[in-house]
Formats: sequence, C-alpha cells, structure tokens
Amino acid sequence: MPGKMLTCTWAPTVFTGSQVASANRRRGFPDGRALDSTVLPMLARIEGLGLSHLLIAQRWWGSGLEIEGSSLDCLAMTALFAAQTERIRLVTAVHPGFFHPGAIAKWGATLDWISGGRWDINVTSGWNKREFDMYGIDFLDHDERYARSAEFIDLLRGAWASPRFSYEGRFYRASDLELEPRPTAPLTVFQGGQSNDAVALAAAHSDWMFLNGGSLERIEGIIERVRQACRSTGCRVRFALYAAPLVRRTDAEAWTEIQARIGAIDRSLAERRRAATDGAEGMWASDEDLSLLDTNEGYAARLIGSPDTVYERLEAYRALGVEMLHFDVQDALFNETILPELVG
Repeated sequence: MPGKMLTCTWAPTVFTGSQVASANRRRGFPDGRALDSTVLPMLARIEGLGLSHLLIAQRWWGSGLEIEGSSLDCLAMTALFAAQTERIRLVTAVHPGFFHPGAIAKWGATLDWISGGRWDINVTSGWNKREFDMYGIDFLDHDERYARSAEFIDLLRGAWASPRFSYEGRFYRASDLELEPRPTAPLTVFQGGQSNDAVALAAAHSDWMFLNGGSLERIEGIIERVRQACRSTGCRVRFALYAAPLVRRTDAEAWTEIQARIGAIDRSLAERRRAATDGAEGMWASDEDLSLLDTNEGYAARLIGSPDTVYERLEAYRALGVEMLHFDVQDALFNETILPELVG
C-alpha cells in the first residue's frame, strides 16, 4: 500500500462538464438555491473524506466544451467555504492581471484570519486569451505573463511578511502597505505550468507546483527540471499531481470502461480544444487519447485498474517526489479502497 499523501480536490464551483465527448453539452448555472442543495452538501462530503486541501478555481468564462466550464467567483466562494468548513485548507486560484496583489494581500489576510490560518494561494499566469480579452485584462506574451506573476508573488509575500511594505515594479507598486488584520500564518504559494518560464518562476518564487497528469517519465522529467533550477536559487519546491482515478475490481474492467470513453471522443471538438489552448504547454497538448478525457490530463496519469494496480502506480509517483494527489472525488471504489490509506 502507498504511504500517506496530502490530498486535494476541486471545489464545487463549476456546473459544466469537461469531457470531450459527443454527449457532453453545455448546461447553464443553477439558481442560488443550488448552494444549499448541491454545493454545501458536496463541500461537507469532501471534508468528511479527510482531504487536506480544496482548490477553488478562477475561470470566469468557459464554454464547457472547447474551454473548461465557467466557475462561480473564486473570492466569493472561498469566503463561503471558509465559513462552512473547519479543517480543510483553502487554495484560491488567482490570475495576476485580474487583481492587484496589494488588494489580494488584504483579502487573503482577512481569509487567513476568519479561517484560522487555512488560506493558501495558487498563482495562475493564465492561458485563456478570450477570457482575458472579455474582461479587458492585458494578456501579455507568455514570458511577460510569468514576469507579472513573479512581481505579484513578490509584493504579496512582502506585504504578508512585513508590517509595512513598499514595492516598485514594472507591473505593480505599493507604498507603505500595512495589512490589518495581520496574517496569522506564513503564506504558501502554489502555481501550475510546465514551460521553462513556469519552472523558473517555481524555483524562485513558489512553494508548490501543480502538475497535469502524465506518464511516470514525463512527470519525472518535469520534477528534475524544477530541482535543477532550484539548485541555483536555493529554494525547495514540492509537487502535487493531478490524476483522475478509475478503480474497478479488475484491470480489464477498468480499461474496458476507459476504451468506451475514448470511443465517445468528438475528434473535431478535441481539435478545437487544442487550438483554443495553443501555447499553454501541458493543456491538452499530448496526442494521447487519455489526455483528452478531462480538463487537466488526469487520466494520462493512469490511476486506472484494480486497487492493487492503482496502489502500485501511486507509490511510483511518490518515489519521484509527488507529495500531494489532486483528484476528482467521483470514483466511489477509489474513495472506499485507496483514499483511506492516503489520508490516514
């Protein structure tokens, strides 16, 4: 059996599916009563499963087909989740450009205060150009987006750590910024990405990297690139892997189900999705069919098969340095047979 791992899942803020299948069609947002009937019960279930982290996405626009589905606002929903949970850590995804880091420092300090020190941030440099354009946010070239993210983190960390903090950068500035209330716990910064710019950002500025699903060889390669970069910065980065488990009684049963899902892929839609995310390394960029079955290539991690097979696969990722499993909690047999061993 695998050893203990930190565990993370998506917050219930999205109401459209992400599978590229011919039967998958866009659905609208339910009315506010869905918070009581759907969102809050799901939140209670997630915390009851013993997961350590909850990731609240920022996706203010998405078709649910070519682009992952739109979500409810990340800030508002994090505040709601803080009020409705007791133990789980809340990781809010924030796109620099949409927010000023000084304002997020204030908002985050308040969330830290009201949640008992349970707030972390996921700084996502962004890839959905249409979303940036419709909100009037400068998309910037790829390297400039990561330069903006670096300044965002620097200002945020400075405001978090110092009673009074000033900053002057190309993208952001602050003058004698004072946060009240003061944060009660150190700031933990997550990020995603797999490009050279993402690796450089992680090695100099971040505590954790979220990795898309992929083969053992692919994940090992990314981890080694980050560790090599960290040798120059003296920093340590930890790794969370997104994987979509599909556990069945036998390997054959699991793979039969996977092949059926692959058979339902709408190939023209898959190509439109790849075109829409052009330049976002790791976002449906693989030619492998498994990568098309969900948003972040989770099935490409191959947590597919019997409990014993999935245990073995998880242990192989742990051996590479993966310390957190980021996954969808919909697979009942995974939750029953494997998750208890991970969360202890």
